[in-house]
Amino acid sequence: MVARSLPVLQQDANTRKIDAGRLRQFALDSGADDAGVVEIGDPELEDQRADILKFYPKTKSLLSIVCRMNREPIRNPARSVANLEFHTTGEEVNDVCRAIVKTLESQGIPAINSPMGFPMESDKWTEKMWVVSHKPVAVAAGLGRMGIHRNVIHPKFGNFILLGTVLIGEEATEYNQPIDYNPCLSCKLCVAACPVGAISPDGQFDLASCYTHNYREFMGGFGDWVEQIADSKNGLDLRKKVAREETVSMWQSLAFGPNYKAAYCLSVCPAGEEVIGPFQADRKGFLEEIVKPLQEKEETIYVVPKSDADDYVRRRFPHKKVKHVRGSLLPRSIPGFLTGIQRTFQRGQSAGLNAVYHFTFTGKENVKATVVIQEKTLRVADGHEGTADLRMTADSETWLGFLAKERGLLRALLTRKIRIKGSPKLLVAFGKCFPN
Repeated sequence: MVARSLPVLQQDANTRKIDAGRLRQFALDSGADDAGVVEIGDPELEDQRADILKFYPKTKSLLSIVCRMNREPIRNPARSVANLEFHTTGEEVNDVCRAIVKTLESQGIPAINSPMGFPMESDKWTEKMWVVSHKPVAVAAGLGRMGIHRNVIHPKFGNFILLGTVLIGEEATEYNQPIDYNPCLSCKLCVAACPVGAISPDGQFDLASCYTHNYREFMGGFGDWVEQIADSKNGLDLRKKVAREETVSMWQSLAFGPNYKAAYCLSVCPAGEEVIGPFQADRKGFLEEIVKPLQEKEETIYVVPKSDADDYVRRRFPHKKVKHVRGSLLPRSIPGFLTGIQRTFQRGQSAGLNAVYHFTFTGKENVKATVVIQEKTLRVADGHEGTADLRMTADSETWLGFLAKERGLLRALLTRKIRIKGSPKLLVAFGKCFPN
């Protein structure tokens, strides 16, 4: 495909701006199915701006693009078919963004494209290892809204899309605005299909349970698999811990690209002008054809012991095999710990707990924070607020080592590296909320 030229509009001797219409058309001609332009100062990017500018300080405008995925492969219970579609479309996104950057650069316009998915900045795992969050950029650029399943739903293509972003060091003549409605139907089919119960009917999202199962062959799950090999006495002992088909699946992910275990929330979503027809015409038929095969599929579901997902799978999908694995979202810093507990909080495990915790971290990281757990909700605040039911003072390195199971709590208490004031039962109850 030969893309059209993209001239830069010279406003005067000192100012130039990119023609937003031509930029968008160029993206479409390069292979994108939709595109929008947003400025770096857009209020919708308030919580993303600092990270974007840290990655690419020249950024003045952002071009967000959409590439459609084929729906039938994503919906099929055979996940090899679905993953082929994910990877192939992801490569298309990267190719489109790279072609745009190449042309912009040839015309003296500074620009850079970040990866659609992988590779990422792996030295920053388990914290934010991606350089640009494509979803909020796409929402700001008018390419859709976030559904309760935490995927962007395009008004036409639904959630059967992958996203890319090009950061541009010039201003544009105009910018897109977010669409004024959410295509999400609140049909809750994503709730019904999720094998680990990560999506709640009230819109809450359990990142830890989703990550543990769906991303089993990525990052942390792969690391856990390697540690199981290291911990095994011999091949026979390893086979007691890891089924041969799991090892084959890991090999396949290493050789051909990591495989998602589910992504059923995408599969069953009926939103979008091009997608909604069959659902509206025959809802019962849609459920029978699209949703039930995923629900009834016999498969292994990976969960952390005593997590909400552990309870959910056994209750909701007794025909699916549950495999207990170790949690891998372990923080490397105290800020990472405080951010992480907001992502890994298990509402069901917190039932009956209503307490205020004051944390004081010392040593390499000096941080004070308040954690409030009340009526199955969690709130984290800087500093110490209110009256604490339990106060904990801990050397930061010791606490992080304890979370990683590299240091024992009893020894830390005896050496006063960790000190608590209040009932120890409250510390135990706190830990129960984060089995990951």
